[in-house]
Amino acid sequence: MPFASTLYFATMLLFALAFRAGAAPQPITRRSSSDLSLTAQLRLADTAIERYQLLPNDSDFVFNFTGTEELPVATSQNWPALVGVGTAFSMSQLPACSMSFLHLHPRATELFALVSGHILSEMIPQAGVLDSNNKQRVIRTDLRPGQVTIYPAGSFHTQVNPDCEPANFTAAFTSDEFAVSLVAEQIFSFRDGVIARTFGQSIAGQDIERVRDAIPTDMAIRVDECLSKCGIKQ
Repeated sequence: MPFASTLYFATMLLFALAFRAGAAPQPITRRSSSDLSLTAQLRLADTAIERYQLLPNDSDFVFNFTGTEELPVATSQNWPALVGVGTAFSMSQLPACSMSFLHLHPRATELFALVSGHILSEMIPQAGVLDSNNKQRVIRTDLRPGQVTIYPAGSFHTQVNPDCEPANFTAAFTSDEFAVSLVAEQIFSFRDGVIARTFGQSIAGQDIERVRDAIPTDMAIRVDECLSKCGIKQ
């Protein structure tokens, strides 16, 4: 009987192993590259050589800022040739008497170069960077054509054009997908209670909704004093 029992259990074990082997997960079928965007195919390429093969036309390496781009920024999403390069680029202008909304780039440092015009720049580094009065340091620069300033990744910053003519600039980013966070809009996306406590109960109730509704949605915020000085109608 002991031998029969041993044989029985050995037989059952072999059946179990055979069943498990037959039920083992099968390799996942690879998706056809035609199902993927060109940017996705470039990200999945094993080598730089394969990326060049996916960009067979010389025109693939040219981005046209004078085209129909709604936002004049070249990223890997609208210019696949940037995949693997680790950078993005913008070429634009800040209208007369306007300020860019307060923002930050969570995944990239920005190099901002003025081509023409005049820009007043303000940037706040990370917490703990203090000035001589032991207060949060604010780095203010007065940019003229041919000058460049830097906004480290995650730093709050804005630019103001205080003159009556547009200011033309270029900007380079250390990521092909740098992203933008809009400070005022995102802060006031929190629940009212969070906002009230954050601001020491100095703003609460209907005032919070009033501020939400007053936050500009335009990329360039108009500067009233400058508009009056230049005789520009809003």
